[in-house]
Amino acid sequence: MSLQEDTLTNHIYDVLVKAAVEIPEDVKAAFQDALTVEESEIAKEHLKMFLENIDSAVKRHVIVCPDTGFPIFYVKLGDGVEIEGGYSTLRKVFNRAVERATADGYLRVTMVHPLTRKSSAGNVGHFIPRIEYKPISANYMEVTAIPKGGGAELFLVQPFRSLLLADGLEGVKKFVLDSVISACLDGKSCPPNVVGVGIGGFSDLCMGLAKKAAVLRPIGDRHPDREIAKLEKELLSGINSTGVGAMGGGGGVTAFDVHIEHALTHTVGIPTAVNLHCALCRRATIRIYSDGSVEPRRVPDWFER
Repeated sequence: MSLQEDTLTNHIYDVLVKAAVEIPEDVKAAFQDALTVEESEIAKEHLKMFLENIDSAVKRHVIVCPDTGFPIFYVKLGDGVEIEGGYSTLRKVFNRAVERATADGYLRVTMVHPLTRKSSAGNVGHFIPRIEYKPISANYMEVTAIPKGGGAELFLVQPFRSLLLADGLEGVKKFVLDSVISACLDGKSCPPNVVGVGIGGFSDLCMGLAKKAAVLRPIGDRHPDREIAKLEKELLSGINSTGVGAMGGGGGVTAFDVHIEHALTHTVGIPTAVNLHCALCRRATIRIYSDGSVEPRRVPDWFER
C-alpha cells in the first residue's frame, strides 16, 4: 500500500501547525519549574508572560510566537514505507504543506532572499524548507517539525570553532559559555534557551550535531555516556550562574538544559559548535505508518537510544 501525496501533505501540514501552536509538555513543565526557583521578579514576570501566551495560543489555536522562523523537518524514513510517486515526491509534499500553513496564517513569511531581501512565495524556495532524512528499518516514517526562531538561530556570533588540542576540555567549556552568553545578552536569543553542543566531526557535521542536540532532545534528557552527561550538567550550571536570566533581564534561569552530541574527529583538533533553541522550543512529531495510520509522538526518537 502506497501513501498518497495528498494524505502525506495533510499529515505534514497538521504536525507543522501543531508545532507552531502547541508547546511540548516538557517545555511547559520547564517554565513552571523555572518559576519555582527563579528569584528575580523581572524574570518571573517574563516566565509568567510566556506561560500566558502558551495557554492563549492553544485556546485560540493561533501561533504561540510571531517569529515562526525557519521551517525545518527531520524525517526518519522507514524502508517499509511506499510513497505514491516514490521518495522523490517528498520535496513537493513538504513544500505544499509549508505553503498551505503559510497561507492559513500558521507561518509568517519570514524567508527572504539573503541579498535582495525579496520575500519567498509561501516560505518555499532555494533549500527551504530544510529537510533532513535518516533511513531506518521500519514500516513508518517519523516526521518532526521545527519552526526555528531567527533570534536563537542567527544571533550566535561564533557558532563554530576548531579548538586546539591544548585548549582541551576547559577550552570547550569556555567557548560554549562565551557563545551562549553573548547570544543571550539583551534577550537576543529569547532565553531561557535549550543549548545544543556538537563536539567532533568536521565543520558542518559538528554544527549539525549541535542543532539536533538543541531541537530533538527533550528537556531533562541526559546523554547515556556518563562523561558527556556530566559535562551537560556542568555547562548548564555554568550558564545559569551568569545571571543573564529570562529575556536577558537578569535572573537565575538562562538555559533550560544543555544537550551534547559528539562524533569521531581528526587527531589535530577539537571541533566544537553551539546551537540554541529559543525558550518556546517548538517541535511536534508524528509517525505515519505504511497502512496510512498516524501516531502522535511526545518526543522525537532521532537518536534511537
